[in-house]
Amino acid sequence: MTTIPDFTDSQQKHVTALLFERYGKIVPIQLADSELQLGDDPTQLTLCPSLYWNERGAHFVVCKVAADRYRSQFFYSEAEHYGTGREEYDDIDSCVVTMLQVQADHESQLSNISSGATAANLDDEYHGPLMV
Repeated sequence: MTTIPDFTDSQQKHVTALLFERYGKIVPIQLADSELQLGDDPTQLTLCPSLYWNERGAHFVVCKVAADRYRSQFFYSEAEHYGTGREEYDDIDSCVVTMLQVQADHESQLSNISSGATAANLDDEYHGPLMV
């Protein structure tokens, strides 16, 4: 069994900097462990070092699945989990930035739905009238 290396201090500081850039404030991250299925056997789970934080009602997890391989997801509840549409990343920056972008898009869509805005309203608002 191969042990996956922990996140380095440098990686943790880098994620903290990305979060500061996104939210304009320091967002505390916590070290955690996650059990993930990395192989074909659904009964075989691997303990993976993880970074966890929450912000603006969403919870975020970045899991290290190999020395330079990462997976991420964000969630609001046990029933409401989201990924980035990509299984793994070989760069922690891409992993975190993509997840933050997907979550921001999701947050924006939720606020537009709750405001009663329709796709036509949004198109007019952001692009002006369509020119034919």
